[in-house]
Amino acid sequence: MGRGRHGFDLGGVDRPVITYEWRGEFEDPEVNALHAEGFGHPVLDIGWREQLHRHSLGWVSARDERGVLVGFVNVAWDGGVHAFVLDTVVAGPHRRRGTGAGLVARAVRGARDARCEWLHVDFDDEHGDFYLEACGFRETGAGLIAL
Repeated sequence: MGRGRHGFDLGGVDRPVITYEWRGEFEDPEVNALHAEGFGHPVLDIGWREQLHRHSLGWVSARDERGVLVGFVNVAWDGGVHAFVLDTVVAGPHRRRGTGAGLVARAVRGARDARCEWLHVDFDDEHGDFYLEACGFRETGAGLIAL
């Protein structure tokens, strides 16, 4: 039986073979489709490649053994020592199997290799266990203004 990091039960199934790649190649339509599925909105026509190349330190793509994009996370930064995890998303069949934690672990390594000193994330309460337990973030105070 598969178990994720920190011993979380993965639903009685073995971990799928997933390949994680820092700044991995992707096509905008596949990220748009994954984002729509993960965040519950219609598929949009976002130019992810241009946006990420312009504003991000990096990103992590997760692909299954067939090469299908099953996870993605953006790592934005301030150009200095702070990086930010944004839009962590995993395809439905791969959730709760360690894929999201694998994405974030590779993002941590990419930010560390870039000599960032801090990796920030904000999240809704429902995702607290994922980020704090499965990914190793520590809880901090933060502020937010809805624009």
